[in-house]
Amino acid sequence: METRWLEDFLVLAETGSFTRSAEIRHLTQPAFSRRIKSLEGWAGTELIDRTCYPTQLTAAGLAFRQEAAAVLGQMRAARSRLAGMRAMPADTLEFSVPHTLSFSFFPHWLSGVVEDFGALSCRLQASNVHDALLAFVEGGSDLLMCYHHARQPVSLSDAHYSGLKLGLEHLRPYAHADGDGQPCLRLPGTAEQPLSFLGYSPGAYFHRMSELLLGQAPEPAHLSLRYETDMAEGLKHMVLQGHGVAFLPDSAVQDEIRRGELALAAGEGWQIDMEVRLYRDIRRQRPALDALWRYLSGCYARV
Repeated sequence: METRWLEDFLVLAETGSFTRSAEIRHLTQPAFSRRIKSLEGWAGTELIDRTCYPTQLTAAGLAFRQEAAAVLGQMRAARSRLAGMRAMPADTLEFSVPHTLSFSFFPHWLSGVVEDFGALSCRLQASNVHDALLAFVEGGSDLLMCYHHARQPVSLSDAHYSGLKLGLEHLRPYAHADGDGQPCLRLPGTAEQPLSFLGYSPGAYFHRMSELLLGQAPEPAHLSLRYETDMAEGLKHMVLQGHGVAFLPDSAVQDEIRRGELALAAGEGWQIDMEVRLYRDIRRQRPALDALWRYLSGCYARV
């Protein structure tokens, strides 16, 4: 039995769709289906009820789901220990957080929580949005912090999950600032002189957000794509070096704005708003997690 079969199974249990699950796991649907059949062969029973849609688990599959999540969680913990990570207290809470939020929003948010709630022992798992979500639904973390937009939602509407709205994040265009604090480049550019544009790789969450922003902008933008990367931090440093315009979350550029190094490269209408949300799986019962969630539920609106 291979651990990736367990990961495949948990994704299918979450999505209820072989097609969507195959996309998430970066497999063709036939290859994904063969791996699920291999897992069922190993288990000696059918785990998936293929007679209905959306796909549902059999009684055996429902029982196996929790076991699979627990096994993967234990294996990740064992790998961390073997990698030489210093032992953390038993009540340490695991957060799955996308890279951009881990650099910007999370540290500031945690400071406010600790100041009022008290000290917390935390371990942060920073990754891309997809992997952070996957780690959470597979039981590899206690809490998920993520972005949410109606056109690019994080689908955790299942009754097993409870969510809170922590705030809003704005994605807006920024450029290197001149000595007077004005942007060196300004949208929308022209057809004759398109602006040098620094974008996100197609698989990145902010790539889709950038497309939505441009689609609802007050006028067409004239851009020439010069650079791509997955991470907002990487684009920010390219902007600071004067390589072009990039769409960046406000929380990631606060210090640079204050120092006059970056400036907004457009006026009203050139932004897209995303919620910052925090989720927990209510089936995961831990005293430290329950105490923190009770506190947070008194501070933030539910989603």
